[in-house]
Amino acid sequence: MPDITFRRAHADDYTRLEQIRVAAFAPIFRSFQEILGDTIYALAQAHEDKAQGALLTEMLTDDSPWRVYAVEMDEMILGFVSFCLDTEHAVGEIGLNAVDPEYAGKGIGTKMYQFALEQLKSAGAQVATVSTGGDPSHQPALSAYRKAGFNVEISSVWLCKEL
Repeated sequence: MPDITFRRAHADDYTRLEQIRVAAFAPIFRSFQEILGDTIYALAQAHEDKAQGALLTEMLTDDSPWRVYAVEMDEMILGFVSFCLDTEHAVGEIGLNAVDPEYAGKGIGTKMYQFALEQLKSAGAQVATVSTGGDPSHQPALSAYRKAGFNVEISSVWLCKEL
């Protein structure tokens, strides 16, 4: 396990975080396209995939409810994790996150989620949530979430039909 540190990400980090996001999500988006087929993917999913970059930009703004932390090793950003807290209900949520594929499988994701959970708990969260896909491309994330202690699951199925 590399010696990693966490620090609050800011807008100046966007270029590196976006590089990581694009690289980490490319196989997931390809998987979606293979599963859905070109027509359904183009109409029902591609716009969501493209919007993810704008979501990251929005999360890095000062007024965003999301907190984004960069994961660093030797001052190089290896990944990022976002989370927010619904203080009224004491529920924290882990949101958009990614690890540079060159460092995948080294426990960094699990450490990111443990960090986020610690932050949420210290801020008053009593429950934490995270969601991920059920397709094979999401299995590494699902495994890391489980390693971080997420142990109550509700499966969801998204059905599509070309008309």
